[in-house]
Amino acid sequence: MELNDEVRIPAKLEYVYNCLNDLEVLQKCIPGCEELLESEDGSLSARVVLKIGPIKAKFKGKVLLDLSSGPTKYSLSGEGDGGVAGFAKGGADVELAQDGNETILKYIAKSEVKGKIAQLGSRLIISTAKKLSKSFFENFKNHISEDNK
Repeated sequence: MELNDEVRIPAKLEYVYNCLNDLEVLQKCIPGCEELLESEDGSLSARVVLKIGPIKAKFKGKVLLDLSSGPTKYSLSGEGDGGVAGFAKGGADVELAQDGNETILKYIAKSEVKGKIAQLGSRLIISTAKKLSKSFFENFKNHISEDNK
């Protein structure tokens, strides 16, 4: 499955980039995120509770960030284990561009699910992924708007 979108964020590029790399900000903005910690190897470990159709699962996962092209580009990849609910893995490429006092964030995300979740059907999974993505960016924009007051 692949998702892509473009989002306008009411802040300067460098500030947006820094917020996207702030664990406290991310934990507040990621839907269902209970915990987000940096590991000794630089990766992030997360615990997220999600409801996908009739299945509610607690995922434990690991995310790797590649910030080598920052602050205008970065990528991330990760995987999560939801126990009996299944397994998910994926990644995203993100581009940031300054436009006046706003930042345009473009992303392309790819993911793959296995287990019970995969049996729900691609329409439900895509719909849920789009909803979660939209929710994250609404939370992120609201956080930045509040922070910039």
